[in-house]
Amino acid sequence: MEAVRTPDEQFVGLPGYDFAPHYADIPSGDGGTLRMHYLDEGPSDGPVVLLMHGEPSWCFLYRKMIPILVARGFRCIAPDLIGFGRSDKPVERDDYTYARHVEWVRSLVVDHLGLTDATFFGQDWGGLVGLRVVAENETRFARVAIGNTGLPTGDARITEAFLNWRKFSQETPNFDIGFIVSSAVVNPLPQEVLDAYNAPFPDDTYKAGARVFPTLVPITPDDPASAANRAAWEVFAKWEKPMIMLFSDSDPVTKGSDRLFLEKVPGTKGQAHKTIEQAGHFLQEDKGEELATAVADFIAAN
Repeated sequence: MEAVRTPDEQFVGLPGYDFAPHYADIPSGDGGTLRMHYLDEGPSDGPVVLLMHGEPSWCFLYRKMIPILVARGFRCIAPDLIGFGRSDKPVERDDYTYARHVEWVRSLVVDHLGLTDATFFGQDWGGLVGLRVVAENETRFARVAIGNTGLPTGDARITEAFLNWRKFSQETPNFDIGFIVSSAVVNPLPQEVLDAYNAPFPDDTYKAGARVFPTLVPITPDDPASAANRAAWEVFAKWEKPMIMLFSDSDPVTKGSDRLFLEKVPGTKGQAHKTIEQAGHFLQEDKGEELATAVADFIAAN
């Protein structure tokens, strides 16, 4: 598996992002290894919060949340998915599959870090991948917080907003990461933040994972990932541990996805679910501080 690695100088001087990098070599799935990057902030013996980003962002997305969570005594682990951020980026689109993303994250969380009693928070593909990891390794997680994401099986109607995004992602000649993030927030982003989202992707060679991700979302019942996602739903249908919905009010792509969890997951009962107002798809950008406080309060209450 051929992969590229973004030069370190791309990550110098990013606004609000002064976190030290950490790396793990994980099995690539074809006999080799890939280097996966993650942030590890806060007390080493503190309760763990696993923060997972989605498409096409990277752990820079959590720069507003991490200081607040650390101040509350939590240890924050924020990986860069393979193909994103400071993690290695296979150059062939076919090297990326839903199942491989799940296994890559499992290798980091279980085999390398050995996390236990963790609280999971995921948004966008961070949820699609992370919720599978949670369901398939449920004894390692104590709580789940979800924002603007889902666990699609291809059995339900797909929103027009998502289908439009999927079409755009495959047809636009200029896959500008900063522009894409800025198009899915309520508050305009300064140029230095747009540049930071573009930093991991010096040219199109680095964007195979970002390009292919929208095509990996199960939109038909016979999708390669559908059976495994249905199995994850079976786990969550019996999930008694605390689970909270922290969706934003201005995301047409995932609007309504929280209802499925509220209807199907016992652990959602009695929780202080919250709508994050004046926030778009990337609610960590628009309302990161409020979101971090809500996650910390959720853990404290449970």
